[in-house]
Amino acid sequence: MTGHHYLPAGSTGSDRVTVTPESAGWAHCGLAVLDLAPGERRVVETGEAETLVLPLSGGCVVETGGETFEVTGRPDVFSGPTDFVYLPREATATLSAPAPATLALPSAVCTRRLPARYASATGVPVELRGAGRCSRQVNNFCIPDAFEADKLIACEVLTPGGNWSSYPPHKHDEAGPDECELEEIYYFQVAGGGMGYQRVYASTAGSIDVLAEVRTDDVVLIPHGWHGPSMAVPGYDLYYLNVMAGPGTERAWRISDDPAHTWIRDTWADEEVDPRLPFTS
Repeated sequence: MTGHHYLPAGSTGSDRVTVTPESAGWAHCGLAVLDLAPGERRVVETGEAETLVLPLSGGCVVETGGETFEVTGRPDVFSGPTDFVYLPREATATLSAPAPATLALPSAVCTRRLPARYASATGVPVELRGAGRCSRQVNNFCIPDAFEADKLIACEVLTPGGNWSSYPPHKHDEAGPDECELEEIYYFQVAGGGMGYQRVYASTAGSIDVLAEVRTDDVVLIPHGWHGPSMAVPGYDLYYLNVMAGPGTERAWRISDDPAHTWIRDTWADEEVDPRLPFTS
């Protein structure tokens, strides 16, 4: 296993997760995950990266540029989509919470400076993807068709215990009409203190070899390569936050399946979507 690409919980800094382009060894995307105690105030400087404030549990208040956004949040990541706030590059924001909260801050280096704004949970497109044991839920809160950003692409994937997601294995490491070049972060949470597994393997873009047992607050970095499956073991539902950005002038998310496994998609027509989906509060 390529150790640089698997970051176990607690290994990236004093917060739950701290991944920057510099620490990842790439150029475009980052992620912070932090806890806020009631009444605590944290100042965030976005620098050259557009950044989201995405509650994983609890809610928060975001103050920036003379505006105040109240974010309701959610009990946990398995309770459905959340509202969130977009912060532009070169912004200063103060985060606070009336009750304990855990916040994810996915980010991407960008050039345009868009306005800070609030996004409602009711506006998040929820997709049930696959069928049978490949059933999963995708909360498409920051994909190109759902939310305006300059470079950042992000979504949440929830996989019931015993199911497989990010499957068939796919990649997005070459620029072209059928694929985009995107770095990607996988940030995991697992219900009930359980575990899951993540596979990443080499493509023509470069060598990589990851087969990692993943638990809550673990991270896998994917600079290139085929990635998948993400495996939720029986009895433990699996969540991961995907953060993507790349060098292309077009903000788009196009992928290629591993041709050895793409036939799996054809089997879904004869299967039902897992009745445990969707995850809601």
